[in-house]
Amino acid sequence: MSELMRIPAPDGVAAADQYSHVVLGTGRFVAIAGQLALDERRGLVGEGDPVAQARQVFENLRRCLAAAGATFDDVVKLTYFVTDMAHMPAVRAARAEHIPDDRLPAASAVQVTALVRPEFLIEVEAFAVVAP
Repeated sequence: MSELMRIPAPDGVAAADQYSHVVLGTGRFVAIAGQLALDERRGLVGEGDPVAQARQVFENLRRCLAAAGATFDDVVKLTYFVTDMAHMPAVRAARAEHIPDDRLPAASAVQVTALVRPEFLIEVEAFAVVAP
């Protein structure tokens, strides 16, 4: 695990409840491609269910991070792509199962008209810094 410094609200910037504005650290940079609600057999998990899809997405992120020798403690940035902003509570709940409030990474949430296939509701990509 790398030593990361989180700055929730730099001077002159309004504090955010769901993310840190700045996260910095030293180490190996790890980029995790956008993860979808697919199981290991490429089957969709949770058709039409943002809660089930968000949980699977975060489980896939966990597995990808582990493959790089990282954990959610090493994540410095998450980007959420959702087909409807109404899915964000499900995303936040799934994130809370893996990342405590005192370790929140920087984040962006983007509503998109579609993901790679119409049955996908959520995609999340991650960037991490792992101690050398």
